[in-house]
Amino acid sequence: MASPSTELRRDDILSWPKADLHCHLDGSLRLETMLELADAQGKPHVLPGDTVEALSERLQAVDESETLEAYLAWFRTTIPLLQTQDALQRVAYELVADSAAENVRYLEVRYAPIVHTEGGLSLNAVNNAVLDGLQRGEEDFDVTTSLIICGLRDRYESASMRQAELAAEYRHRGVVAFDLAGGEAGNPPKGHLHAFYHARNHLLNLTIHAGESWGPDSIRQALFYCGAHRIGHGISLREDPELMQYFADHRIPLEICPTSNVQTHVVPSLEAHPITTYVEENVPVTVNTDNRLFSRTTVTDELWRVHRHCTIDASQLREIALNGFRYAFLPYAQKQDLLRSVLDAFPLPASQDTPLW
Repeated sequence: MASPSTELRRDDILSWPKADLHCHLDGSLRLETMLELADAQGKPHVLPGDTVEALSERLQAVDESETLEAYLAWFRTTIPLLQTQDALQRVAYELVADSAAENVRYLEVRYAPIVHTEGGLSLNAVNNAVLDGLQRGEEDFDVTTSLIICGLRDRYESASMRQAELAAEYRHRGVVAFDLAGGEAGNPPKGHLHAFYHARNHLLNLTIHAGESWGPDSIRQALFYCGAHRIGHGISLREDPELMQYFADHRIPLEICPTSNVQTHVVPSLEAHPITTYVEENVPVTVNTDNRLFSRTTVTDELWRVHRHCTIDASQLREIALNGFRYAFLPYAQKQDLLRSVLDAFPLPASQDTPLW
């Protein structure tokens, strides 16, 4: 395996144990599964193509999304297919299988249960189906999984509150955190303050999409109003140097999703991505997929692209990969055990010990 000071190959990164802390269930379906679900459910009109090749080609138009909101509109091709328990179980299981195939050892899956009730399922039925699929995946593959429930910015806070209540109800049954997702413009985190208070009061971990397509004020609200422990994306953090120093001082991690950030045009290119600045300024960074389907990516590919295009050297990339385990939403002892179990797979820098935390 390559030394941390030398150039890495993609195969080196593929062999590393990895974690994915920011992965949306309804943005990570297999193309074949989409076609089969659409056919079985009588919904071929939902898809922009009727073969794997045609569907793959058409979905590449995601790259042309001019805004985050335009990117999110592509979920209309997946959510209608995920309105039954069988479909939800299947895609959850397949996501674990696909992650295991690239040596992901820990996977946090997030989704908004409320968007899967359009076919008559209750929130509990939806959540049970997803958890069943993840559990079957854990049993069949060497992957530990956790579930994050998302509130949605563009819905009333009452909807977010109901999902925070659901997350709290399942806190000891696979759900580890509560999140807020969706278009940021005009939808500040503090508009969902009571939902986050409920989740926090029930001792849930908190992560919030913030600073993706809005300024650092969105990040400040996520932290200081809502109590976020991690920030999803955080692209605009660099616009507020004092806040960036606060992240470094208090070890608040960012869930970076490089390819998605380019697709949503919150950065013009990988070369312009602020991840380099964050690493240099000692902000904890993790690298994740966001949506394996829409970004046509894996954790391996995201790390590889960061290494090649963002002047992140091999030693820095190794620490980013380990951060995925360090900042997992797991009980401390379990997280430490998981981190110890993967350390031997990484080459250590000469005369330097790597702290578990």
